Amino acid sequence: MSIQHNYRKIIISRTDSIGDVVLTLPLAGLLKKYYPLSSIAFLGQSYTRAVIEACAYIDEFIDWKEISTLPQAEQVKFMQEQKAGLILHVFPVKEIALLAKRAGIPERIGSTGRLYHYTTCNRLVRLSRRNSPHHEATLNIRLAAGLLPASMIPTEDIPGLFGMSRIKNLPESLESLIDRERFNLILHPKSKGSAREWGSGNFAKLSAILPASEYKVFVTGTATEGELLREEGFFRQVDEVTDLTGKMNLDEMISFIGAADGLIAASTGPLHLAAALGKVALGIYPPIRPMHPGRWAPLGKRAGYLVADKECSQCRKTGPCQCMLNISPVQVKQKLDSMVNP
Repeated sequence: MSIQHNYRKIIISRTDSIGDVVLTLPLAGLLKKYYPLSSIAFLGQSYTRAVIEACAYIDEFIDWKEISTLPQAEQVKFMQEQKAGLILHVFPVKEIALLAKRAGIPERIGSTGRLYHYTTCNRLVRLSRRNSPHHEATLNIRLAAGLLPASMIPTEDIPGLFGMSRIKNLPESLESLIDRERFNLILHPKSKGSAREWGSGNFAKLSAILPASEYKVFVTGTATEGELLREEGFFRQVDEVTDLTGKMNLDEMISFIGAADGLIAASTGPLHLAAALGKVALGIYPPIRPMHPGRWAPLGKRAGYLVADKECSQCRKTGPCQCMLNISPVQVKQKLDSMVNP
């Protein structure tokens, strides 16, 4: 049953990284469910466009980079022409909050955690992310408290809300790499600095103990990450691994994950994409708040994670997490096997 309200258009504003955007898609799913006549627009960064356009619940992508380069008067005019009735500042950006107010968007929702929201928003939600025990996807939905019947839905209900059904066809050159007789496993060792990493050495050891008769292994990442892996000697330590670093754009990466069977990574965008696409998605996490899986675990019907059974902050300011590095390749393989054959 839908909620009756005259929102011609609802804008979700989230201008940060791929994983954050993926975990905001369930909010779009709920808004589309309860406001089916409203157009849902997503204001994001151009490099996340492929993720947003893959979601069936989002009707329009608005490129913040393009808007931000316009003179201020043209920015205001652009936002006014959207004729939006509501904007949700999921990822708070002062410039966007000011613009939404200047453009006269009738309802502007933000969290109480930003002082500028008190002068730019007319609906405030008490929401603190830094020390919250809740998952990021749940917190995103909670910002819509007052718009939805239940703004704190259980995390186990979230996998059905990603709506990533608009997946483009893979080019034949990539499609032909998929082995229909084996489990196609993607290893994504790097994180572009967005998360603590398990280490390329551990990924190499894991690859070595995966039976080649059962698993076909791919390695993904940016071209720069591929160079780092080569410098670290990763590819000298592995056999029968297909190197796809630097060889796919985001559209192709999404489609390739959709064609593969599973993915292993730290807390990265590709991990959340795999979970949202219903693939085996195994994340390796540090036991550090707020980086721990309680906040950032992959959410999917076949998703899981490994983390040291302790609370630790010893490496908060020093870089590599020893608790995370100490998770052995054997442990990861055992967890993977249990997820592949539950």
